[in-house]
Amino acid sequence: MQASINELLPPFADGVHLTEAELLACRNLARALPDRKARARAAMSGHRSSLIKGRGMEFAEVRHYQQGDDIRTIDWRVTARTGKAHTKLFVEERERPVLLLVDLKHSLYFGSTLLLQAVQAAHLAATLGWNAIQQGDRLGALIVSDNQQRELKPRARDQGILALISALNQVHSTQLQQTASLSPSELMAHSCRQLARIVKPGSMVWIITDGLGFSDDCLQALTSIKRHSEIAAFVVSDPLRSGTLTLPKRFALPVKDNGQTLLLDRHSYEAWLSRQQQEMLQFEQMMQSLKANVRRIDAGINLNQQLNLLR
Repeated sequence: MQASINELLPPFADGVHLTEAELLACRNLARALPDRKARARAAMSGHRSSLIKGRGMEFAEVRHYQQGDDIRTIDWRVTARTGKAHTKLFVEERERPVLLLVDLKHSLYFGSTLLLQAVQAAHLAATLGWNAIQQGDRLGALIVSDNQQRELKPRARDQGILALISALNQVHSTQLQQTASLSPSELMAHSCRQLARIVKPGSMVWIITDGLGFSDDCLQALTSIKRHSEIAAFVVSDPLRSGTLTLPKRFALPVKDNGQTLLLDRHSYEAWLSRQQQEMLQFEQMMQSLKANVRRIDAGINLNQQLNLLR
């Protein structure tokens, strides 16, 4: 059984601890994701033309010259070949700030099958981070735990992703050895307010969380972000918390949850499961009220089998 579990684990991972090697390996997952900017350029083709060609401008297509077009963008070769004036269209390439809110509070230090939810959250954050820098975006993060918050300002290329990997490793290592100091609702309300202070207009914000502890205070802060930036979220769950794990009719299941050790039988498990699912549902409804896309990621399944949810 242990050998089969090891075969299912991501490269260099043991499911509990984090290493630099396993987060660096997430680069291969990011390479499997589609080129977002290529799709964006295709959607924007013909919508606008540049006044001056230069750095940060990328050729899109040629179309018939229209009154008001800058004569400096005329494509003389196509014009000579067709006998009709044609102008070049360009799209502007900009480095967009991508901010990750990575929730590593104690409720994510839970795992029944393959990985701790916190480990899966770190793998997901690293994969999204690698994808961001591959697209030419600047990567930053707010990593949240019960005893610290690490703010990483958006940085380009390797500086952004290597800072993220280092911070994830450090926060996770510390969190494994400490106990909760704040209630989930206090922690997430403070985190969302801080996120609202640091997000710049035009950013892409990814929230990676288990969905627990998000209150009306969080909604207020996220609403202010949504006015000028994009928001999307991933809820990292566990088979035991989502009710997908097959259990015998009778059992006594010890569960360590948010610093407390519980002994669950069938009846108490159903009540516990209902509370877990209700909080996740409330978070998903909050995201839907913001018109923000939200998807669930299972910590009991290797992330490479869930890449369709990241596309």
